[in-house]
Amino acid sequence: MPKLPVVAIIGRPNVGKSTLFNRLVGKKLALVDDRPGVTRDRREGDAHLLGVDFRVMDTAGYEDQDPQTLPGRMRRQTESAVADADVALFLLDARAGVVPMDQEIGRWLRGSTTPIVLACNKVEGRAGEQGVLEALALGFGDPVQISAEHGEGIGDLFEALQPFIDIEPVPDEEEDESPDAILKLAIVGRPNAGKSTLVNRMLGEERMITGPEAGITRDSISIDWDWPDPKGGVRQVRLIDTAGMRKRAKVQDKLEKMSVADALHAVDFAEVVVLLLDATLGLEAQDLRIADRVLEEGRALVIALNKWDVAENASSLFNGVKRALEDGLSQVKGVTVMTVSGATGKGIDQLIQAAFDTREAWSKRVGTGELNRWFERAIEANPPPAPGGKRIKMRYVTQVKSRPPSFVIFGTRVDQLPASYERYLVNSMRKELGFGAVPVRLTLRAPKNPFDADGPQGGNTKFTRRA
Repeated sequence: MPKLPVVAIIGRPNVGKSTLFNRLVGKKLALVDDRPGVTRDRREGDAHLLGVDFRVMDTAGYEDQDPQTLPGRMRRQTESAVADADVALFLLDARAGVVPMDQEIGRWLRGSTTPIVLACNKVEGRAGEQGVLEALALGFGDPVQISAEHGEGIGDLFEALQPFIDIEPVPDEEEDESPDAILKLAIVGRPNAGKSTLVNRMLGEERMITGPEAGITRDSISIDWDWPDPKGGVRQVRLIDTAGMRKRAKVQDKLEKMSVADALHAVDFAEVVVLLLDATLGLEAQDLRIADRVLEEGRALVIALNKWDVAENASSLFNGVKRALEDGLSQVKGVTVMTVSGATGKGIDQLIQAAFDTREAWSKRVGTGELNRWFERAIEANPPPAPGGKRIKMRYVTQVKSRPPSFVIFGTRVDQLPASYERYLVNSMRKELGFGAVPVRLTLRAPKNPFDADGPQGGNTKFTRRA
């Protein structure tokens, strides 16, 4: 992929950084709320404005706090964002005017080598006029006047940013033009399972804010990573760190609900989902609910036991989790279970390799000939039942799509086929055709009765079940 120029949005809490981020990328990617401090980690998105492509980076509100506190750790992330960016967009709340924290941020930015563009937000009407005048004293020139919420002044903002972003993208030397080169890998789990710590260990840097507090991550953060394959070469991964998902009954706060919804959206975007468990706590009912949701959405699933370096009775724990998964995820047998340690990095290469292997099965297409030969063997080994003494005739099968693998079986009276027989077919398909434990969709189609007055003549009646 080409490396696009990066614009980092900087400012104190609640000046509208995330609203502007969403405006520039054209999607509601960042969580927005009236409360300050919603954004904690850096979040990036692609923007296209007046023919120019660039990356936008949303950052946490800059606060002057002890480096060991959560706000202090958030500030370090913001400082790293400025250092990595091609230009920093310093955003003020024009209605509130310049406050001491804005002056502190201005002093810090003046010592940076990154170019600065100053913008005053919330200027709709005349309420922000005084704040715009005060902004001149910060020493960054005339501020661009915008309203991120209403889209006003975006053209002027682009004009100010253009000298820093209207440049040729730098080609990535490791670019792979294969359409499936990038593995979209989401990491999900309960709060404090160690998701962000694991991502940091993969990247080799403190990219995500971590700490003993549960629920630090709020947004789903997407990061492109070049994984050095131990077998040789580099493979591209798009890591998606997500907010912890608690039991629905415990989620009362509006912001936490937004975070969980964002995590579920990340599952929809991913190809493979790693469900991270805390090995010190074992498998809980909420883990099974998350896994079931991943499979319902048709994503490929890998389960990883984190904190394996401090787990007690490791062998019995691993076997216990495997048994519980066999019982709790009866619709998919044999889901891959790995052990990792975000603290030490042990098991990460094996986890990524398993994710690539699982995606390969999830993307698999079977030729019509091979598929129908399997179909004939499966029916011969275990013929379908004959409810009421009338045979269910199953004529042929075809694969209609992959990712997840989806099949249609054509026949007569298939609406009376028991769910147990469908499970038999799906399990046989997984075993003999190499689909492993990925979700498989099976649809049954029967000719419509031409004498049925309730429906049109001809065509097919469809019966769909998921496995």
